[in-house]
Amino acid sequence: MEHPDLTFEKLLWEGGFHRVVGLDEAGRGAWAGPVCVAAVVLPPEETVAHDLSGVRDSKQMSPAEREVWAPRIRAVALTWGLGFASAAEIDALGILPATKLAALRALEPLMVDYVLADALLLPEIEWSQTALIKGDQRSLSVAAASVLAKTSRDAHMLLLDRQYPKYGFARHKGYGTPAHRAALERWGPCPEHRLSFAGIGLKQKVPKRE
Repeated sequence: MEHPDLTFEKLLWEGGFHRVVGLDEAGRGAWAGPVCVAAVVLPPEETVAHDLSGVRDSKQMSPAEREVWAPRIRAVALTWGLGFASAAEIDALGILPATKLAALRALEPLMVDYVLADALLLPEIEWSQTALIKGDQRSLSVAAASVLAKTSRDAHMLLLDRQYPKYGFARHKGYGTPAHRAALERWGPCPEHRLSFAGIGLKQKVPKRE
């Protein structure tokens, strides 16, 4: 298992880019709920690797580990931001443009010199950037962003579960599972479902959004 480190960040810090932001998303493949992008700027200090030694790609961490490390990331980071794009925006724009929109929202309040993103390019921004393949497994900044994106989106899905308890969002977080498919077939979609996603597997014709 690869351990994310500060190799890319150190090269950029040495090149004069002191506010390097890591970007990653959560929820891109879900059937319901928003896509969330987190942006994390770590301080240009080698001690950060020790301070965040347990941070990995969020998919390689247990829910309990993510909940432990998320507040530590926020405490260590120089700054961080979150951006969401709703299910309606995903239906209107498509998942990739909606993910980019969420990324721009996460970056908007931050002061940034350079962007490291997990396989995502943002032609709309003025800063230099690199789209790292498997960035959340290679860059500590991107891995930290993956943890904040995942925990923040999971918390949002818990709130949606209270609003729409029939679908089990607290369990599957909007992703495609047999239980989620069964709930869709029984109840039909709610306003938080992505109607443009063929994967939601509805037998009936779903209504278009207003």
